[in-house]
Amino acid sequence: MCAIACAEAWRGDGEIVASPIGTVPTVGARLAALTFSPDLVLTDGDALVIAEPLPVGAPADFPKVVEGWLPFGKMFDLLWWGRRHVMMGATQVDRFGNQNIACIGLWEKPKAMLLGVRGAPGNTVNHTTSYWIPNHSPRAFVERVDFVSGVGYDRVPASAAVHEIRVVVSNLGVFDFDTPDHSMRVRSVHPGVTVDEVQSATGFELQVNGDVPETRMPTDEELRLIREVIDPQSLRDTEVKA
Repeated sequence: MCAIACAEAWRGDGEIVASPIGTVPTVGARLAALTFSPDLVLTDGDALVIAEPLPVGAPADFPKVVEGWLPFGKMFDLLWWGRRHVMMGATQVDRFGNQNIACIGLWEKPKAMLLGVRGAPGNTVNHTTSYWIPNHSPRAFVERVDFVSGVGYDRVPASAAVHEIRVVVSNLGVFDFDTPDHSMRVRSVHPGVTVDEVQSATGFELQVNGDVPETRMPTDEELRLIREVIDPQSLRDTEVKA
């Protein structure tokens, strides 16, 4: 279900670079490219543009159908041009889509240091960004992030070329910011999950517009692609608690 929800984030994006970070987003992006978003541009995670998605965890010498050369420096050209949609992780995310992957606690004296801001500032003011959080809890969905790595809707500068936080996908549901004040809304809940359960696992009040649908189920063909082609080693199971 999480892989399907991640795949749907790229629906309709056309010919742009899909940059998934994490196993489940990678499964989702490659599934989208093999089904309803065939124009997505995928890389091998190094410097090659590939015509056919690789299995998750494929070794470096796995056979590849190479379409182009995309070294690290050239990725910045695409980033600044807006021709990219990244799905990043988030240690914390708040009601307006601000993301933290830098530290827990005060920057001057943190309780824990994390990855640092990485590419989050540039991503969020230049092209579409989504987030994947495999363990939905009040520690991850917080009233106010401890440090802003990725820019949310209440902080976006006027100079931003593009700012779209499309979705946040968690192990409980899918969330967007399609509200008048761009505060987080429940777009769908995964089968077996209730809106009340989602709210109790969230550190702020979520927006709910009417009856919340369930995240769509995968088709038989999508299940086959996930299990046999994209992730035959079931590495996705290590990222989401059963």
